[in-house]
Amino acid sequence: MSPFRVLSVSGSDSAGCSGIAADLRTVAALGGHGLVAVTAVTAQDSCGVQLVAPVSPRVVRAQIAAALGDSGVDAVKIGMLANAQIVRAVAAALAARGPAVVVLDPVLRSTTGRALLDAAGERALAAVLLPLADLVTPNIPEAEALLGHRIRGIAGMKAAARGLLAAGARAVLVKGGHRRGAAVDVYADADGILVLTTPRVASIDTRGTGCVLATACACFLARDPDVPEAVRRAKAFVTSAIRHSYRIGRGRGPVNPTAAAQAGYEEGAP
Repeated sequence: MSPFRVLSVSGSDSAGCSGIAADLRTVAALGGHGLVAVTAVTAQDSCGVQLVAPVSPRVVRAQIAAALGDSGVDAVKIGMLANAQIVRAVAAALAARGPAVVVLDPVLRSTTGRALLDAAGERALAAVLLPLADLVTPNIPEAEALLGHRIRGIAGMKAAARGLLAAGARAVLVKGGHRRGAAVDVYADADGILVLTTPRVASIDTRGTGCVLATACACFLARDPDVPEAVRRAKAFVTSAIRHSYRIGRGRGPVNPTAAAQAGYEEGAP
């Protein structure tokens, strides 16, 4: 039996902690085959990003077309896009050959604060990619940037989720990892809103968390179109990946999707 196929459209992380590196580790850990379309090359270490070099939009579009046109894919996960030209190239490539599922992780900044999408890119993402997404997974600062206003408390997260649905997304997971206390996320789709709470794992080694969560959602959706269930399972998976995180270098280390899969992440699922 052939494994499910997930295409990662994202940037490369030379430290191997996030972006395509984290995406491929997650797909492999969950039993799938990962394909890639590189949007940007970064030079970074555990302390921060030193350089971002966007790939030509023509090359990005050609990579996506090659993946979709040959083996085909069951799901697409979109991460770092760098600029508006790449955003539009990705949207055009996906519109030309509609994949089964699109999970959009609107990566705007690195863990250490480096901008990974320019202002024009943010506007283009909201205009042309959000309507293509079956699920969009912003954290609170990303949702604030996309909507243009502050988000306060769980009530604000619910309002933000509704706003992103109104902007064209089919389902939204607003991630509350930047809040204090228990990890509270808000999921919304046409059927309503769910508040999902998990215990917070005490670790500063959390690089790649958003990448792993969105990619895990894509993996589960590649096999079953139940979006709320995919989100629930992905949250359990990433919580286990944080529990098994490790340190490299002088800065923050990555979460560990390989260990999460081996540990039986469904235990303690939210």
